Parts: sequence; structure tokens; C-alpha cells
Amino acid sequence: MTMQTENEVALDELRHLISERAITGETMLLNMGPQHPSTHGVLRLLLELDGEVVVNCIPDIGFLHTGIEKNMEAKTYEKAAVMTDRLDYLNTIGNNLAYCLAIEKLADLDVPPRAQAIRVLLTELQRISSHLVWLGTHALDLAAMSVFLYCFREREMLLDIHEMVSGQRMMTTYFRPGGLWRVVPVEFEDAVRHFLRIFPERIDEYESLLTKNPIFFGTDQEDRRPLGGGSAALGPDRASAARLRGGARSAQGAPVFRVRAVRFRRSHPYGW
Repeated sequence: MTMQTENEVALDELRHLISERAITGETMLLNMGPQHPSTHGVLRLLLELDGEVVVNCIPDIGFLHTGIEKNMEAKTYEKAAVMTDRLDYLNTIGNNLAYCLAIEKLADLDVPPRAQAIRVLLTELQRISSHLVWLGTHALDLAAMSVFLYCFREREMLLDIHEMVSGQRMMTTYFRPGGLWRVVPVEFEDAVRHFLRIFPERIDEYESLLTKNPIFFGTDQEDRRPLGGGSAALGPDRASAARLRGGARSAQGAPVFRVRAVRFRRSHPYGW
């Protein structure tokens, strides 16, 4: 039996989001969710219903909380590292690294150059793994099933590398304050080199499956608009109003403000 708690919200707090019909009781307000994380995110929807017709939908994000920070307060620095994996299952190693770097800065710990190099290598492989999940699920949501299977084929190779070094495929907790849990096995270098050797050809396969795919793009070859809403130029003013940053902002002709004309990961590297 599960315990459920109810939080009352005053109608005045929602008045600006709902119609007058909901205030008078002509339509009904109904909570849907929060949904399970397997639905691409923890999400609560406040629905306004007119019978079986949804006349309004108010998304309420921010339900992905597991008390991680509070749990870490009761643990030593080393034991708390395991909690960082659960922050984001697509970047478990990156979360480990960010936590370890913070502890090492506080405690003024020196990390051996070999451990730093392994950290950077595994973190960048984790980044590729995360992008594979994005591309595969993005294509799957548009009914391009093959791309999903191809992307997860390569992701399995990366998870095999995770398992090789840590014993776990996702929640590795392989990085520790001051270095690594243990040295990498002798098979590690060959496994990484094999992945790096075959991966460029696999990217070409993704490209061939998506670039001219009528599922992914519309049939109008002049503007090649992706299905699901199309694309359009915002222009500098709307880009600034929408608070776009980086490449998305500069592509609209809006000025890009930089504190310093340097690449941050070069000026502030996170490892060797």
C-alpha cells in the first residue's frame, strides 16, 4: 500500500492560467500525473476538461526530486559519490566527475595525470552515449525505428566499456575523490580504440537513414522542413526576446555576448 499526500492549491494561484469557465465550474480541472520517468520525464499536467474534450493543458514540471542532496548530508564524501549517478542516468560519469572535482578543489587534492586522462576519456565517451540516446529516441518518436536500433547498437558498446572498468553498465561510481576506483583493465585500450575506429562509419549510417528520410523531413525539398511544426527564422529581435544563447542565437543574426573571447573548456579544463 502506498502513502499519498495531498497539497491544496488556492484557486487564485491558478486563475491566470485557466479560463473563466473553469472558475465558474462549467469545466472541470483534473490532475494527470506526475508521470513515470520512462515517459521522457517526470511531469504533472493540469487538465481543463469539457466532458471528454481537453480545452486546456497546463504543464507543471519539476517533479524529478529524490532527496539526493538531503541523503548526501548524512554520508561521507566518498560514500556520497554513489548518489551523483542517480542525478541523470544519461550522464552518470559526468556527474561523478563534477562531484569529484568539487571535493578535490575543497580538499586541495592532487589527481595523478593518468587518472585525469582516463576520466576525460570516459566522460567524453559518456557524452557520445548520451547523444546516441537523444538521436535514437528522437527518431523513434517520429516512427523511424531503425535509427533507434542502430544508435543503441553503438551505445551497447559504450556500456560494455563502462562495465569493463567499473562492474556496472550505467551507475558506475567509477570516479572517486582523488582519482579512480581502480586501474582500467588491460582490455580497456583495445575496446576504446575499436569503438573509435568503427564509429565514424556508423555516423554515416545514421546520416543516410535520416538526411533524406521522408519521415524525418517533409516532401518539400526547397525548405526541407522537419515534420512536427516546421522551422522558421526568428530574427535578431525575437531571438533576444526568447533568450536564445550560443549557436541558436548567432544563427538568427543576434549579437552573442561573451565575457571573454576564449573557449571555456580550454581555459578551464576539467582534467588532463
